[in-house]
Amino acid sequence: MTALEPSDADVATEAATEAAPPVATDSGQDGILGRTHRALSIGIICVVLLIAFEATAVGTAMPVAARELRGVSLYAFAFSAYFTTSLFAMVLSGQWADRSGPLRPLVTGITAFALGLLLSGTAGAMWLFIAGRAVQGLGGGLVIVALYVVVSRAYSERLRPAIMAAFAASWVIPSVVGPLASGTVTEHLGWRWVFVGIPVLVILPLATALPAIRQMASGPTDPSEPVPAFDRRRIRLALAISLGAGLLQYAGQDLTWWSLLPGAAGAALIVPAVLGLLPHGTYRAARGMPSVILLRGVAAGSFIAAESFVPLMLVTQRGLSPTLAGLSLAVGGLTWALGSYIQSRPRMEPHRERLLMGGMVLVALAIAAAPSVLIASVPVWILGAAWAVGCLGMGAVIASTSVLLLKLSPPEEAGTNSAALQISDGLSNVLLLAAGGAAFAALGGGAVGAHDLTAADASHPAAFAAVFLPMAAVALAGVWVATRVRVVRDGV
Repeated sequence: MTALEPSDADVATEAATEAAPPVATDSGQDGILGRTHRALSIGIICVVLLIAFEATAVGTAMPVAARELRGVSLYAFAFSAYFTTSLFAMVLSGQWADRSGPLRPLVTGITAFALGLLLSGTAGAMWLFIAGRAVQGLGGGLVIVALYVVVSRAYSERLRPAIMAAFAASWVIPSVVGPLASGTVTEHLGWRWVFVGIPVLVILPLATALPAIRQMASGPTDPSEPVPAFDRRRIRLALAISLGAGLLQYAGQDLTWWSLLPGAAGAALIVPAVLGLLPHGTYRAARGMPSVILLRGVAAGSFIAAESFVPLMLVTQRGLSPTLAGLSLAVGGLTWALGSYIQSRPRMEPHRERLLMGGMVLVALAIAAAPSVLIASVPVWILGAAWAVGCLGMGAVIASTSVLLLKLSPPEEAGTNSAALQISDGLSNVLLLAAGGAAFAALGGGAVGAHDLTAADASHPAAFAAVFLPMAAVALAGVWVATRVRVVRDGV
């Protein structure tokens, strides 16, 4: 819905702050909030907080926004537009960060993120709203890859699980406060204020993160080497994958014979682009890095595609208010952080493969249990409990795939590999949202836009079940992919 650690002496040198981040040693004592890393850790965690508040608040306001803009039939498109444009931005950010450091893509990304929120908040039609979400996606794609490069450069392998756990923990407060604040604002002031109010939060991350990033993680990896040129081929492939994903999403929402044409064009663009941008063997779950990247897509895509429909299901089928619909998932932020914390413990390192397998089992069970609330006799809290279990699994899986990616990546390739991980994440979100949205629309789900979203008088249980049950099957397939992440050497 993510190196090398500078020592105290290295950080103190002026040359390190003006050129590339230094190759540092790990004292074994200084943690992510120790003297060396405190300012940087607080700054980048603030950036994650901004993203977290956006995700939780916007998800709560989305059903009302879609209804008022007469666009419930395009509900999935409003989510996937973000991921579609972020695919291009991720590749651009990876190359940009490897070429000149993560600072500039991070600043540009935060700025675009804020502008997209303003565009969506002032939209008078659903397509303008979706355009704003697309601008947000450009910003989000730049930011997320830049953050991975910061982690790769500034934190040792020993500290990376801890900073990834801190990223997950930073979702806890937004997960609890975000739905309540967003629902209250939506009900009393209007959904637009949710979007136009969030950009104010940009000020804190910029003020806190940028000086620390400039000091510890800016500049090219090796200042003595020539600055590499942008790989235009990869950028063209990234543009093709974004355009193709958009065409597939459009075809999935249109559901006419004419939609076969943009659907075929989208597939023709995506297939060669994916083969060119992801590591060789990703599509067949080759051991090591390819399976890590594939697993990230399977986990994120199935979970996000399902979660996107949870608030709409609770509001339209069970009559909950936007506030209560959002709060039903709030506990998931706590369990997500717990799952990430568990994977960060040193004693879990030898068992990371089993941790990934167990996490995917929990995700599959949670998604499969979600549509049970379509039965009127099933209490709504069952969904909240199931989603808490799924978030526990996601916390372990998402943080572990990030740790494994950085472990397998040389520092000079951290940007490119991080971009590949995020492409797998974002493309899976787009494709599975497109598939879920098409199934939802085909079974009459778009008709809920003709009814009051606070009344459960328009029952379309089959439309929602057609989203959740296939996503549970996809998550279950991720259990097998998790068995492939360990690199086998010498037949062991």
